[in-house]
Amino acid sequence: MPNILIADDNEQIVSILSEYAKKENFTVHNAFDGDEALVLFKQHEFEIILLDVMMPKKDGFEVCREIRKVSNTPIIMITARGEDFEKIMGLDIGADDYIVKPFSPGEAMARIRAILRRITTTNDTVKNILIFDNLEINIDDFIVKINDKTIELTKKEIEILWTLAKNKEKVFTRDNLLNSLWGYEYFGDNRTVDSHIKRLRSKIDEYPHDKWEIKTVWGIGYKFEVK
Repeated sequence: MPNILIADDNEQIVSILSEYAKKENFTVHNAFDGDEALVLFKQHEFEIILLDVMMPKKDGFEVCREIRKVSNTPIIMITARGEDFEKIMGLDIGADDYIVKPFSPGEAMARIRAILRRITTTNDTVKNILIFDNLEINIDDFIVKINDKTIELTKKEIEILWTLAKNKEKVFTRDNLLNSLWGYEYFGDNRTVDSHIKRLRSKIDEYPHDKWEIKTVWGIGYKFEVK
């Protein structure tokens, strides 16, 4: 059975989510602080991880950053109600989704199913590698190279680059990208797209790329342009 890690210092939330996850045929591993979550992460292969933002010892953001250094395992952040900065920060550092407290266990399971469906669909349908001049994007292994040098990008930055490059010259609005990459409406808040694009550009702009670029289409969004 697939493994799921549920990390939250609220024992009641962990207990309820665990019962629902077991009904979805997951083998459940529970952690009640950030250090324990990282220990379990290193001991097991997980299909998906639920991380509460506010945990003792290491918070969810710190745990997410540590995991993203070595793994692209899907991560759903559990955030406080109304704390938009928590949602944006979580997505910026590589989380795949977020759930806002209070939430229903059924909603959490639906989010998990949606993410795992998207991963399965992506692996089944995409061509593994895109190459444009000195740029190589391997979406299966989440590796991006420029001039044969691996560029350190987050999972979401790679997904954005892949989506734009796979549809070269097509203009994506910010809402297009949010819906394509997160799979649901992001409450009309598209600032996170600009933040991801800014960070992505800052990393790839360290290398020459005269024959391709991520171009801003003012008033609309972004596209991958090949010259």
